[in-house]
Amino acid sequence: MSSVASQLILHPTVSKTFKVLGTTTGRDKIYRAVQYFSRFFAWYLISRGLKLDAVRWNSLKSHLALGRKLLRLGKPVENLQAALRAAQTTGYLWEQLTTIARNLSYFGYLSYDGVAWASAIHFITLKPATASKVNRTAARLWLTGILFSLANGLIKGGRLTKETNELRALGEKDIGSQNALQAKLRALDELRASTRQQFVIDILDIWIPATTLSLVNVNDGVVGIFGFLSSVLALRSHWNAVNAKK
Repeated sequence: MSSVASQLILHPTVSKTFKVLGTTTGRDKIYRAVQYFSRFFAWYLISRGLKLDAVRWNSLKSHLALGRKLLRLGKPVENLQAALRAAQTTGYLWEQLTTIARNLSYFGYLSYDGVAWASAIHFITLKPATASKVNRTAARLWLTGILFSLANGLIKGGRLTKETNELRALGEKDIGSQNALQAKLRALDELRASTRQQFVIDILDIWIPATTLSLVNVNDGVVGIFGFLSSVLALRSHWNAVNAKK
């Protein structure tokens, strides 16, 4: 029995899981997945007339949402740094501009989100109308950031596809060796896959602030599923990054 327990506790997957949980991003993605699953499941229970059973799931959703705001308090500075770094680089102009705009939008969104958190825990006092305005401004900036991220994904994806096709057309003669060609193609394929995944995440996430702003009429079940799926995709990327072989 002790041997089985040791194998389970010391299993590589368990070690990798705790490695991910040891990062703020990893915890945030897991909490986010549970938060949006709770949103979906609460809607499902309510739609079946099980309102009392839905209370605990709505409570879990609300507390995780509030806790995640605390985890993100330092994130606006990271986005501001990313925007400044993008502004100082030279490269593809439209990719650069959309990257700057995306990070500035997220900087604003997370800054307002921090104010909303401070109000929710009664650290500061805002009038109900002011608190509602802060939340809606945060949602607008989040939506704007996602739109810029989608634009960046389209532009970057198009460029990477073009570079891949040109590289394949050159062939071994101009590249110098087949190994070098394959290495460059693999690197481009990885970038294209990463760009496509982020594009899918953005497509799923855009419905959340759009629903908050009443721009679309989508129920909590759909928003919950979309948020859960985008969280799982983001968590998978973070898992691979944290547990990558060095």
